[in-house]
Amino acid sequence: MQKRRTTLRVVTACPSIAASTAYAAPVTRPGEQIGLTAGYPLPTGVVIAVDTFTVGRADRPNAPDTMGNIPFLVWASPYKLFGAQIQPVVSFPTLFVNTRNPTPLPNRDVSVMYNPLVANILAWNLGNGFGVSYLLGAYLPFSDRGSLGAGFAGTPLLPQLASTTIRQTFSATYVGDGSYNISASLSHGLTVDPRARFGGRVGQALGPIGQADGLNLDLTLVKKFGKFEIGPIAYGSLDLAVDRSDPLYRNYQKTGQLAVGGLVGYNFDRFIVQAYVARDVVARQTRTRTGQLQDNEETRGWFRLVLPLYAPNMGQTAEAAPSPLVWKD
Repeated sequence: MQKRRTTLRVVTACPSIAASTAYAAPVTRPGEQIGLTAGYPLPTGVVIAVDTFTVGRADRPNAPDTMGNIPFLVWASPYKLFGAQIQPVVSFPTLFVNTRNPTPLPNRDVSVMYNPLVANILAWNLGNGFGVSYLLGAYLPFSDRGSLGAGFAGTPLLPQLASTTIRQTFSATYVGDGSYNISASLSHGLTVDPRARFGGRVGQALGPIGQADGLNLDLTLVKKFGKFEIGPIAYGSLDLAVDRSDPLYRNYQKTGQLAVGGLVGYNFDRFIVQAYVARDVVARQTRTRTGQLQDNEETRGWFRLVLPLYAPNMGQTAEAAPSPLVWKD
């Protein structure tokens, strides 16, 4: 009999806030793949629940606290395609914003249902501790628009959610003898309708909202010491080119960042907890509605719980095969 250890072979979908309709933040949150053995397949039949909470604040005065909660499920099906394991994924993230306005402006606490992610992963085990995967899915435009009441009631808090966004993620992972997690995940977000608008009277009044495609890169280098894990991390994002000849994009402001930090975690055998913190070392400046340059560097923290809901031999206990983050049959 074998002892089971929890896996981190998962993908998340985390919200990212945009402060103005002049530019849009990435739909896929940079850094959400950190700490996950994203390129390594799960053992057949397991169902994993993951909840990741993140909170961050930009350095500039009166910047709001932006938080996200990202619960999702992944199933390692018994089916294969092109030799890869098929792993369906579904996620229903939520965004929270706490404003920190100067007096006498009132503060507001806002919660927004984010666009749900429906996706599938093809994961290949290449042997010798190497794995690669390909995720294809979509963020569906069913979110709560949310508003801070800027301009007039109903102004969207998250303009990048007006359109469906196709997501592709390419991941590679090396776990070695089970004591490493060296992973890289490159995500591409493709806007289906670059002139999307929200529904209702507010959507009609605002008109189309400019959307940009984007790239995210998440990097993890973690070493395990017993049940503990620790190591450096980095992540970044950037917008891709937009059509400046289109009046909608004439004043569009590109966004991008590069953050570095560190991760610690502990494996309780039946579940894993992780925490990591990262600080932007580079972030594009943007202009406010009044034309002033705005710094966007932020410090962001993350906490994750990974819990297996089902495994074919979940009640068995014995020594596990070698991998700190991956279940082995």
